[in-house]
Amino acid sequence: MVKKAGAQAQTFEASLASLEKIVRELERGEQPLEKSLELFEQGVKLSRECQERLNEAERRIDVLLQDGDGRTFASALGADERARAGLIDEESDDDESVF
Repeated sequence: MVKKAGAQAQTFEASLASLEKIVRELERGEQPLEKSLELFEQGVKLSRECQERLNEAERRIDVLLQDGDGRTFASALGADERARAGLIDEESDDDESVF
């Protein structure tokens, strides 16, 4: 397996952790201007890489969810899946009403 060059070799989680570290450092505001600019540039690069990885994951999921005719289908989430996604309270009853 061939490794990708630079930051691309990092996992999504490692890139996101690096981005979070940069954000914390910038929020402290203790770095000189030049160092802050370098951190900001690194942060923008990491943000773009993370977003591209998320976009790629979404594209892969879309392909996996295509039926035999190439149409994307969606299945309704059950209560367990909605709770895990944070869409409903796990302790709530299975009331399907909006209100």
